[in-house]
Amino acid sequence: MRLGELAGKEIVNFYDGARLGVVGDSDVAIDAETGQVHSIILPRRGGPISFWFDRQQLVIPWEAVRKIGAEVIIVDLDQTHLNFHRHPF
Repeated sequence: MRLGELAGKEIVNFYDGARLGVVGDSDVAIDAETGQVHSIILPRRGGPISFWFDRQQLVIPWEAVRKIGAEVIIVDLDQTHLNFHRHPF
């Protein structure tokens, strides 16, 4: 599959049915040597205040991806595996 084919797909968590975001709004961490995808990095949703002051990201390891469909990517993340990182800006 090409990276461009992932764009626009909604990411849904199998564990709790939560909509996590859209691949077009995210970044993808790729190994430059092998071309393998390591993770999908989604900006954490929040109100306008959190947008300016609390720039967190959800890092979804590629191993958590269970299925890629025509419109949706299914991932399996439980609360113990949610990995939020603060953005340095």
